[in-house]
Amino acid sequence: MSTNQIKTNWAQFIPLVTVFFFWGFVAASNDILIPVFKKAFDLTQVQSQLVSLAFYIAYTVGSLIYLLISYLTKGDLINRIGYKNSLALGLAISALGTLLFYPAANTGSFTLMLSGLFIVALGFSLQQTVANPLAIALGPITTGSQRLTLAGGINNLGTTIGPLIVSFAIFGSATSGNTDMSIESVKIPYLILGAAFLLVAILLKFSSLPDKPQAIVESEGELATSRSSALKYPQLILGMIAIFVYVGVEVSTASNLPAYMEKNLGFLTKDVAPYISLYWASLMIGRWTGAVEAFTDNMSMQKVLRFIAPYLAFGVFLFVNAIAKHDLTPFYVYALIILVLIVADIASKGNPARMLLIFSGLGIAALLTGMATDGMVSVYAFTSVGLFCSTLWPCIFTLAVSGLGKHTSQGSSFLIMMIMGGGFVSLLQGYVADVTTIQSSYIIGVLCFAYLAFYAWKVSGILKNQGISFDKKVSGGH
Repeated sequence: MSTNQIKTNWAQFIPLVTVFFFWGFVAASNDILIPVFKKAFDLTQVQSQLVSLAFYIAYTVGSLIYLLISYLTKGDLINRIGYKNSLALGLAISALGTLLFYPAANTGSFTLMLSGLFIVALGFSLQQTVANPLAIALGPITTGSQRLTLAGGINNLGTTIGPLIVSFAIFGSATSGNTDMSIESVKIPYLILGAAFLLVAILLKFSSLPDKPQAIVESEGELATSRSSALKYPQLILGMIAIFVYVGVEVSTASNLPAYMEKNLGFLTKDVAPYISLYWASLMIGRWTGAVEAFTDNMSMQKVLRFIAPYLAFGVFLFVNAIAKHDLTPFYVYALIILVLIVADIASKGNPARMLLIFSGLGIAALLTGMATDGMVSVYAFTSVGLFCSTLWPCIFTLAVSGLGKHTSQGSSFLIMMIMGGGFVSLLQGYVADVTTIQSSYIIGVLCFAYLAFYAWKVSGILKNQGISFDKKVSGGH
């Protein structure tokens, strides 16, 4: 049976996206740990960004270990042990990392804290390598990108909740007035997280998730392409840089935001959490919008859902912050900014290259606005970067692996490796912030978006020369 005739297997897809939730939960929680560690360990801004570096460099190390093992054993590791077992193994590795938070908190060791985050992300690296192509394969190839976007929306549910839970664990409720922070308060939520990793690993092990989906088996049976390696394709090489700078600007915008709000606007560390939550919720808002095609083929319904989905996601953000007893008044105006996302989504017409170009331009405009203004206008400008980063991962991923044929899996592994950009770009922006100002350091993000706009323009020509066109709505829906 053709993969285009297969219906999305929601019974398998739903448990799979649990791991996407975990990635978002931990990644966004780092943005709360950064200011906490900065004060507790008396760090400079650039030193505090070692949290991001330790976390995101693990993705590269994990990918290199995976490629090395596959090379030494003369066979793909994931194909050998199966997709389901690989996911369970990745979760077990991440669980080991959470155990380090206990001795790290008891001894007040910044190095052990970083080591714990590194091992957690090492497990995430294997999970990412498995879960991204798996999400695409669990249904028709024509809606694979939408399923990946939907999985990203679940990821950002984790990013929305994560900062609030970690902030509550450290400071208590928003109404408590507590401004004291204790490193020891970090260990309990991460130990609970480790137990959750193990529980999901066991559930996935006994789930109906296949060891190798039909779509992946069929793709391996394709005729050999004319090139000997994924690295022979310019769309992939340029796409690897695009993933590097995309993850970089996404992470560094959020990880430097607490320092900006504390130093420039006088916010207390405990009051920053809902704004970090809003930033990551913005990615959820955009991804829920981009995933509507995964649910229905009806064009009229898709148009309606494009307006409902973003405000439903925004409602989730408001709901979880209401539970956390945060004042919601400052956030209502954000509903107007979401309209910009909807208009941009419609203007893209489902073409991933056009979406990448439009949203990169909006990202540049948002950062320049944040740099040129002050007060809450600048905060909303910086948080809106999340809206314009929201669908760029599936856009870049789709463009970078298009036309790779049997080398698609290898190309995917190289793209996952470039997630390290989240650490290096954050470190670079932290350095620029130390030598200039935090607000002006966001020029680094502007440069990242400028490259993404270039890639959108360049890759369109590359793929056109290879006979690949996205003029029809075949992927993205973003």
